[in-house]
Amino acid sequence: MAKIQLKQRLGDLLVQAGNITEEQLTEALAEQRASGRKLGTTLVDMGLLSEEQLMRFLAQQLNVPFIDLQSLDIQPKTAQLLPEVLARRYRALVFDQVGNKVYLGTADPADLNAIDALEDRLSKYDIEWAVVRESQLFEVFDQLYRRTDEISSYASQLGQEYSENEEFNLADSVTDDSEGEATVARMLQSIFEDAVQVKASDIHIEPDNGLLRIRMRVDGQLQEQIIDQAKIAAALVLRLKLIAGLDISEKRLPQDGRFNMNARGHSIDVRLSTMPIQYGESVVMRLLDQSAGILSMDETGMPAHLMKRFRLQLTRPHGMILVTGPTGSGKTTTLYGALSEMNTAETKIITVEDPVEYRLPRISQVQVNAKIDLTFSNVLRTALRQDPDVLLVGEMRDHETVEIGLRGALTGHLVLSTLHTNDAISSALRLLDMGAPGYLVASSLRAIIAQRLVKRVCNNCTAPYQPTADELSWLQFIADDLDIKQFSFQKGRGCQTCHQTGHRGRVGVFEWLEMNDDMIKALRNDDTHEFSEAAKKSSHYQPLARAAFDYAARGITSVSEVLRLAEYIVESEQGD
Repeated sequence: MAKIQLKQRLGDLLVQAGNITEEQLTEALAEQRASGRKLGTTLVDMGLLSEEQLMRFLAQQLNVPFIDLQSLDIQPKTAQLLPEVLARRYRALVFDQVGNKVYLGTADPADLNAIDALEDRLSKYDIEWAVVRESQLFEVFDQLYRRTDEISSYASQLGQEYSENEEFNLADSVTDDSEGEATVARMLQSIFEDAVQVKASDIHIEPDNGLLRIRMRVDGQLQEQIIDQAKIAAALVLRLKLIAGLDISEKRLPQDGRFNMNARGHSIDVRLSTMPIQYGESVVMRLLDQSAGILSMDETGMPAHLMKRFRLQLTRPHGMILVTGPTGSGKTTTLYGALSEMNTAETKIITVEDPVEYRLPRISQVQVNAKIDLTFSNVLRTALRQDPDVLLVGEMRDHETVEIGLRGALTGHLVLSTLHTNDAISSALRLLDMGAPGYLVASSLRAIIAQRLVKRVCNNCTAPYQPTADELSWLQFIADDLDIKQFSFQKGRGCQTCHQTGHRGRVGVFEWLEMNDDMIKALRNDDTHEFSEAAKKSSHYQPLARAAFDYAARGITSVSEVLRLAEYIVESEQGD
């Protein structure tokens, strides 16, 4: 088809159509000259037009369709007809292909240099143009331009370098200038870049029978890539051990290490764990993006009324505050958010962690090391002699740590810590089970936060959802004081942005338990039943499942996520 081209300048067309005034155009052009941005982007940023209004106007002027990318199921191989570097540079995407015809969406059809470059690159195809939103483009780029093909290519190259009949040569592999080592390094870099691109929290490298699995946890869910080159697993594991400073000759015992690396402009702290399995060694790496910074308390998703009470407790000079939940529930994020608010020149803060996850200025952070007897309890004893105002204990792991922490809270220090328990009520009882005297828990414990992460409904493909009869029954059980049928719920249909899952991102769900006179009295008497009853009657207490239901009723999360979170209720009922 003919080259798409505006017959007049964009600004003049918008004025003629009555979308903006001459004065607004003059103001936008001045802003454009100062910022160096495109005129269309400037108009949107100034609030004179919405992005969709601008794109629909351009599509109408050019007589081409306006396409909603989120409504399409775009295949990565189709998008990759246009290399990523050109797609990002010229803000364009091949979103479909039929025979020799490609459908090319652009966010800037007024850029004639870009149009020429794109047509030159795709000269062997017939191009059908469309206009798309720039914001949608950048959302789908990270999903479509994955490093999976690149990773597979490096794996095949390694497989050829280490043939089936050739033993993996340890001495050669550790030589930095060897060809195999360079390929291993490039493959690992691609794996890390892919993980950063999709915001993965963990990378799993798992040798299996005749193949290698590389899995990444994104929004709490694993995504798998299978490599038909099982023999290269040893090369990857060896390289990672070298980077982390582990014993490369030890393959029979688990090892733990950490290192820092850069990927896509991000500084990533990697916590590595190896474990011998049937077909070699499994490696799991937890990724902490140091360049992203620490979330503030306002960014954790904690409801305003709970945030107010939490902040009030943080101003108290002494006492213990616990944050509880399973691994990966966001406990550390909540605690570091609290520390960042308290981190002032007037406040001495000491943390005892295993490991130190985020490094904070002004705060004395101690990494425990059991090999040299630098345990939680030993460090805590010393920390209490360092004149702290606030102590963060990474985890209440044993009786000794619990008792020292409680006594520290009793003797004029604010102590923050975590426990691996299902909910807030069971956390206080766990302290008793770990041997802490009831009077000490009653005197020291101030508040408990239990939390989980639930998946958000994808904003791009959300749609009304009618729960099944069984789901309605469970929802009614969770919110027994409400008429469930009066609420409307949402569910993601599945789209390009959310990998067809219907969910994108996660949000914290919180349960707050603040000690009152009735609970303190029950703890002093070691009466666990009375404590539980008093806690449930507390004015500020709301179970986790009910908090999740409130999110579902507001369309933030799905019914399936509420029921998943409520499984512990079922297990508790079965236990009774």
